[in-house]
Amino acid sequence: MSSTAPDAIAPPLLREDADQVCTLTLNRPGQFNALSESLLDALEQALLALADEPAVRVVVIAGAGRAFCAGHDLKEMRAHPSADYYRALFARCSRTMQAIVALPKPVIARVHGIATAAGCQLVATCDLAVASSEARFAVSGIDVGLFCSTPSVALSRNVSRKRAFEMLMTGGFVDAETAREQGLVNRVVAPEALDAEVASLASAIRAKSPVAVETGKRMFYRQLEQPLAEAYRYAGEVMACNMMAEDAAEGIDAFIAKRRPVWRGR
Repeated sequence: MSSTAPDAIAPPLLREDADQVCTLTLNRPGQFNALSESLLDALEQALLALADEPAVRVVVIAGAGRAFCAGHDLKEMRAHPSADYYRALFARCSRTMQAIVALPKPVIARVHGIATAAGCQLVATCDLAVASSEARFAVSGIDVGLFCSTPSVALSRNVSRKRAFEMLMTGGFVDAETAREQGLVNRVVAPEALDAEVASLASAIRAKSPVAVETGKRMFYRQLEQPLAEAYRYAGEVMACNMMAEDAAEGIDAFIAKRRPVWRGR
């Protein structure tokens, strides 16, 4: 039996729920968790479903095996040499990435190994990222004659233009600490501390008002695309509406009374 046989029968995505945190694990370890059509579909559907699950406060995306995600499945792509197929595939991937941004819950990438091409895009798309010191990142399509156009969208919104362009043009790897310095990941820890660090970050978010977290994520991404004056007008309106929420009143009253707030989620 070949080393890839188990992947052919195993579900491409695994889900585990604990303490208001949902962990979605890319489950194609024999292919370094390459984003096949089935894996993209499973991930998109899981994200869409999570939007309507109030019991889940934080989502973690992880990878099985040695890699986080090696990008698109090149063998699957070469088996369908059609421009229409490629347009549909990249549209599918783009929908999945945008589903992460649209999800009204923070999404943390748990990066333990390589994240290349669309895998690096996935890290850049997640709201937060915690990496093992052994993780490495690259947008290496250029090495096989394919410029990482769709990964460049997320990458260039995380790191500076010149750093993003260098990664895209050379295909070179950056280590975890460099990725942190450049803004691609938030935290870097030893491999044995990765799960604890992800849990710590998720716990810090879970301690906050669900209303404030969901309002904040939606507002953060929308204002990024607006001109400065429009962004301030929008932010002011969001804050005014947020102030009318029960959680805001409870949080302020608790602060004044020097007690812990009891969030109502509305």
